[in-house]
Amino acid sequence: MVAFLLGLALALTMVPFPLGWLSPLPLALLLARFGGRRRALEAFWAGLGFWALHVAWLPASFELMFGPLGVVPFLPMILAEAGFWALLVWLFGNRGTALLGAWVLLDYLRAHLGALAFPWGEFGYALTASPARMLAALGGVGLLSLLVLLTAWALYRGRYWVLIPWAIAWLAPLPRPQPQRSAILVQGALNPLAKVRGASALQVYQRLTSEALEHNPQADLVVWPETAVPRLPQGLGSLVGGRDLITGVAAYDDGFRNRVVLYRGGKIVASYDKTVLVPFGEYFPYRGVFGWLYGFFLERFGMASLADTKPGKGLAPLAEYGAYICYESAFPEVARRMANEGARLLVNVSNDAWFGPTFGAQQHFEMGRLRAVETGRWLLRAGNDGVTAAIDPYGRVRRRLAKGERGWLLAGYSFSDVKTPYLYWGDWPLLLLALLLAVWGRKPRREWWR
Repeated sequence: MVAFLLGLALALTMVPFPLGWLSPLPLALLLARFGGRRRALEAFWAGLGFWALHVAWLPASFELMFGPLGVVPFLPMILAEAGFWALLVWLFGNRGTALLGAWVLLDYLRAHLGALAFPWGEFGYALTASPARMLAALGGVGLLSLLVLLTAWALYRGRYWVLIPWAIAWLAPLPRPQPQRSAILVQGALNPLAKVRGASALQVYQRLTSEALEHNPQADLVVWPETAVPRLPQGLGSLVGGRDLITGVAAYDDGFRNRVVLYRGGKIVASYDKTVLVPFGEYFPYRGVFGWLYGFFLERFGMASLADTKPGKGLAPLAEYGAYICYESAFPEVARRMANEGARLLVNVSNDAWFGPTFGAQQHFEMGRLRAVETGRWLLRAGNDGVTAAIDPYGRVRRRLAKGERGWLLAGYSFSDVKTPYLYWGDWPLLLLALLLAVWGRKPRREWWR
């Protein structure tokens, strides 16, 4: 029970809760419990508490889509995640710093499991509100996770001096770059179920855009959210003038595709289809094997004809815009690839209304903020009902609209060609460091700080 409560406490230090500065404390207390014969069981209960709270939004969002039976996948999911913790601790215990390196490797594997990839639960997101998030420009969110783990390990081993650099990490000042351009981000705040049933959103976005540009004619970019409209109408150029428009559209090309397009000069000049799809939301993993099981549940959901969304063929920016869609913001490699392919500005279109009244939308937004730091790019985010915001390359939220508010936001931004170390090297240096810790740090007497 103590381990379960510590897991809950640890989840409360992750985004979106404002307690990240406390994250090493429950971790240190858990490390103290991972040294006995019951260490795997302790880790399982800790993982169960952590994951039950960390993704508590999931049953609510699935219930919104599929009805009461939509909550069914929640239990096996958190049991599996808790099982990963138990296996990790059973293999490594708290022998030296090996567990820390192994935990970073586990997070990387979780985010790269192909059809079942799910990059939630990384401890580095506890530093999203801290100036120390700038270290993500060196090694991504994984480096931040290692920093949290090392701080917890030092506390567990009685090295309380580590609280000094930890405090500095939360108090250090950051520069405040000034934007050189401005964009209109439109938040329609439309019910996603009403849109699925055919309710028109076009008039809402046209009216809000016209109003915004009337007050802000200097804006040079307009952004509408994910699947804002089923298609772009004729004569849209008269609405946006000579400005670029980036918007999500519902496309049908050999099946449904979640698409974002760049409208410029009176026509669509580039498009990108969502490549990283939401498992069990936009597609059903290994449908060829488990099709009978999916069919059983979908028939009871009244969605027997539901087909998988067709994925895009690859990651590519829309000219100078690195535009990606909703769930993809949780995957650092998506923004990194687009920046390396020439994107000078990140644009994330999303529809987090599926999270309902839970904290899921805010958590998703806070995780996505780090993509700006990792790539050294401004990030503009337009959500159907939030979070719509502008984030600078230091991960600072410069402006945002309230969740659920129908309206528009004048957002400053600048183009950038900077190359952060993370853009050059990705996760490889961190993975090598984690592997070194996992192998070299198996014995306590060989701790890294001695």
